[in-house]
Amino acid sequence: MKKRSVADLKPGESGVINGFSDGVISLKLMEMGCLPGSSIKMNYSAPFGDPISYDVAGYNLTLRISEASTILIE
Repeated sequence: MKKRSVADLKPGESGVINGFSDGVISLKLMEMGCLPGSSIKMNYSAPFGDPISYDVAGYNLTLRISEASTILIE
């Protein structure tokens, strides 16, 4: 089964952060509240699909698709 990432979410969908696929960017993402076990919900994306806005840790976080695809969800 293919692992799902936050980049796979559609507007209004949510998931629980399970881990990261990139060790380098994971520290930056964890500092911004993307901790394993945290709920994350997709709000909307820009007109051409990049960047994407998410609700995580009580605030809106905007990520590029390349960053969002490193956050694995359940």
